[in-house]
Amino acid sequence: MQSIQHPSLTSGRWAKLSFSEQMANIGSEIERTIKWRNKNNSDYANQAFERGLELLTLAINSQTQYSKLKELTRLRECLLDFFLGNNQYHSTQESWQKYFYNFNYLARK
Repeated sequence: MQSIQHPSLTSGRWAKLSFSEQMANIGSEIERTIKWRNKNNSDYANQAFERGLELLTLAINSQTQYSKLKELTRLRECLLDFFLGNNQYHSTQESWQKYFYNFNYLARK
């Protein structure tokens, strides 16, 4: 069993963040995954991806609104497909960066 990477967030702080803030945090880990992947450092890339999935799981578990829950579960499916699967959805690094950039912008407003 893996250790929890974000203990302060699992204790309830995560649910207090807005959806945009949650998505921006997930996006930061995905950005790190891409960065380390491009530097051919699979250990760091995998660690960042695991942290991103942990945050995504926290977001899914704390979500009560169906439309956001649907987006989060589809996001998990697509991220797993891109980073670990066959990329059947034809995602690109640029498309992930663009997707999460909007949440970063919104969370900082």
